[in-house]
Amino acid sequence: MEESMFRMIRLALVLTCTAPLANAAGAPLQYTGVNISGGEFNDQSLPGEYARDYIYPEPATVAYFATKGMNIIRVPARWERLQHQLDGSLGEQEMQRLDAVIDAARSAGMRVIIDVHNGASYNGAAIGTRTVPTDALGDLWRRIAERYGNNEFVIFGLMNEPNSLPTETWLEAANIAIAAIRRTGAKNLILVPGNGWSSARDWAGGRYGTPNSEEMLKVADPGDNFAYEVHQYFNADFTGFTPDCQGTDIGISTLTPVTEWARRHGKRVFLGEIGVGSDRTCLDALDRTMRFMADNNDVWMGWTYWAGGSWWPQDYFTSVQPLGGQDRPQMKILEKYIKTDATMR
Repeated sequence: MEESMFRMIRLALVLTCTAPLANAAGAPLQYTGVNISGGEFNDQSLPGEYARDYIYPEPATVAYFATKGMNIIRVPARWERLQHQLDGSLGEQEMQRLDAVIDAARSAGMRVIIDVHNGASYNGAAIGTRTVPTDALGDLWRRIAERYGNNEFVIFGLMNEPNSLPTETWLEAANIAIAAIRRTGAKNLILVPGNGWSSARDWAGGRYGTPNSEEMLKVADPGDNFAYEVHQYFNADFTGFTPDCQGTDIGISTLTPVTEWARRHGKRVFLGEIGVGSDRTCLDALDRTMRFMADNNDVWMGWTYWAGGSWWPQDYFTSVQPLGGQDRPQMKILEKYIKTDATMR
């Protein structure tokens, strides 16, 4: 009787200590991690040869970011490599490579975002054309969900940076894919990007068509477990192609509108890509952006910095891949905002 009571009390204490708690303002977000590039490389060679044209995260790279306390990695993968023909079966050898990444991440206590890194196209043809109908994306994600459904270490990133198609078309394809995932019984978190390169600053803009702030409110998830994915860079044209940053508050000014939109509509947001150079202005901008999201963690679920990966040139200006065994300057900023609570890993 006394021993049984002791076990019950001990169980209650464990559950109390491990139950997810609402973050106080300024606390690290639920998911803090990095993009580990390689699977999207050499898109002119498709499907390409593994380890020559493209590569997935190596165990040592995964382990490094795990030691920094990160609890999630975003893994870019080309649609054409996962599925050599539309509506065809997934390539088993390719999926086994992803299995290995997921296993390595799981062993390190990290989750994996499978990121279909295609800009809403397949072999150069946009979703919604005769070549790539909107339901083609649903077929892909049904197959992925059948493999990884209800794997708590896997998150589904529907598409990297949709562009060059109407927002209505992208919404249709996204909703078809979400419905296909849920019909398999999968309950995984789904990240739903916006049109217009998923730009946070353009969320309410109209230069890519109907604003995401209007059309993407129509996302329909029967499982009610999704977040909107946005990206943001800080250089002069917001592309991330140059190492300059417009100012130390550029992250706050570009993320504020989508933050307010999400709060107003009761939505969650995930920053799938952010990357900066290593000068003082950029590092301060990164620091202030991370702090802004932490202060607004009722809206922001997490972030994955762009990028790590052993195939980047040593002088790639946003890289946080360690160089000569030394951390990059950006990593020292990110470490201040990394979620290290083991209950969230």
